[in-house]
Amino acid sequence: MSLALSCLAGVVLDALLGEPKRAHPLVAFGRLADALERRFNGPEGRGWRSHGVTAWCLAVLPLTALAWLLARLPGVGWLVEVVLLYLALGLRSLGAHALPVARALWRNDLREARRCVGHIVSRDTTALDVPGVSRAATESVLENGSDAVFAALFWFAVAGAPGVVLYRLSNTLDAMWGYRTARFERFGWAAARIDDGLNYLPARLTALTYALLGRTRRALHCWRTQAPRWDSPNAGPVMAAGAGALGVELGGPAFYHGERHERPVLGQGRAPGARDIERALDLVWAGVGVWLLALLLGAWLHA
Repeated sequence: MSLALSCLAGVVLDALLGEPKRAHPLVAFGRLADALERRFNGPEGRGWRSHGVTAWCLAVLPLTALAWLLARLPGVGWLVEVVLLYLALGLRSLGAHALPVARALWRNDLREARRCVGHIVSRDTTALDVPGVSRAATESVLENGSDAVFAALFWFAVAGAPGVVLYRLSNTLDAMWGYRTARFERFGWAAARIDDGLNYLPARLTALTYALLGRTRRALHCWRTQAPRWDSPNAGPVMAAGAGALGVELGGPAFYHGERHERPVLGQGRAPGARDIERALDLVWAGVGVWLLALLLGAWLHA
């Protein structure tokens, strides 16, 4: 019951407060990661895989051990766990970034919608039409719902404060180092593979959650037939199931850094619109409610 209540408290804190406006610990961690990357990868990206492994260990393992020690402090350990989960979650942040896109589309302000969606996706947004903007934002909500919400809850449930810290820092390093570019292809290999491993089970549980809360049969069909063609082993199931659950079509061609990428189609149905961005957010929130209810019910049955 303590674990379930801690999860509930962390979600409530995130819903009430959102991300810290100042001095977010991940900002300081990002500076540490930059310093380690410069030290072990060099200014020209000459680091090998072993250098990336060493840098990852130095960045993640001491802070994970610190979280374990703090969580064991008598009297306040439970509070440390709740705060660390709150800092790892990005549930309210999803809405804070995606809803301005939807609102701009409702106002028929395509220029503002392109600007807002450009803050949450890495693709080129300057030439996107309304379905393109809606598609990009909906994909971001579904994928980040898995990465920034469900995976954090999963690892907290599995391993408490050390688990959620290990996961969140690993996910951050993947976002910083896990690129298939000349600079990071070797150095960032470990960060990308570790993040893939840590997200494997949470992503599939997220996909199942999306499917059960939407058009289940269609979502499961899209997951089974479309996800294997997606380049990410974890984003594919999440977005295919989410798109199927919502009854919209995501994926397809997109431009990144001026180059056209032929991405597979995900989901089945009509092109997405502003309302579907909001529906994707509703799907994530409903999924969090189901997970919390399952944790509380499981704790009650166990007791």
